[in-house]
Formats: sequence, structure tokens, C-alpha cells
Amino acid sequence: MGNVSNREIERKWLVKKMPGNLENYKCLLIEQAYLCDSPTVRVRKENDEYYLTYKGSKDMQGNSDISHDEYNLPLDEISYGRLLKKHDGRIIRKKRYLIPLEKGLTAELDVFEGELAPLTVVEVEFDSLEEAMNYEAPDWFGEDVSSDKKYKNSYMAMGGIQ
Repeated sequence: MGNVSNREIERKWLVKKMPGNLENYKCLLIEQAYLCDSPTVRVRKENDEYYLTYKGSKDMQGNSDISHDEYNLPLDEISYGRLLKKHDGRIIRKKRYLIPLEKGLTAELDVFEGELAPLTVVEVEFDSLEEAMNYEAPDWFGEDVSSDKKYKNSYMAMGGIQ
């Protein structure tokens, strides 16, 4: 991730059927917590890397739901630990499997742990809004929940989805 400023365009689905052979895919162990919900400010541990992320509610063109501006700043473990103590709501823990798709895309399959288990969602990031809107999801993807706030991690951290 590094010190990144970019426009993130993504769609999110529930998982209708878990893909097989998950052990064949790269897996990230993610722990994240929110310091603020509006705007979204989060700290995240991905395996042994640490970040502070700011997500705008819209991108610079005024789009929302599937597109927003995002800034990631690297943290060290000590800073992450200090900021984590200041979080609101619950800490989210999940395994993220990176599954290659057609056209160079990647499915980010999140398998939630703890209070949010057995929730599973899958996200795909795109280079353009047009590509995102015209995407035909594989059969194992379920309902498109890109615009449903209850499936946003920040909402789940604040007690959503029991």
C-alpha cells in the first residue's frame, strides 16, 4: 500500500457459494478498527504491515457508493498499537483470500471471524466506473451489496450485523 492517494472503485457482493481450494490462494490476516466513521479513518494490520487509512465519502467527481478517494499511510507496530487503543466500536478480524479472476481482476474474499462470523463478502476493484458497472460477476458471487451501508466495514465495526 505505502503512502498512497488514489480513487478506489469497488463493488461488493455476498457470497453465494464458497470457492474450493482456498488454501491455494494468497491469504491476508486482517485486523482493523475505526477511529472515526465520518470521514472514515481506520487503522489496519495486514499480516505484518500496518496502515492508517482515510476514506472520503465520495470521490473528487462527487460519486459515492462504489467510488471514493482513499489515502493510506504506513505505520509501525508501536504506532498501530497506540492508535488501536483509541478505536470506536469493535475490532474487525478477517481472512482475505486473493482469488484471480478474468481480465486481470482479483476477487478479495473476506471471511469474517469473531462476532461477525460466518459472514463472507467478496469485493472487486476496478480501473473505471464504466468497468465496474458493466462487470458480470461469477456464479459464486451472490447479491450485490455495494450500496448497502450495513455491509461497510465501518458500519459493522460500530455494531452492525448481529
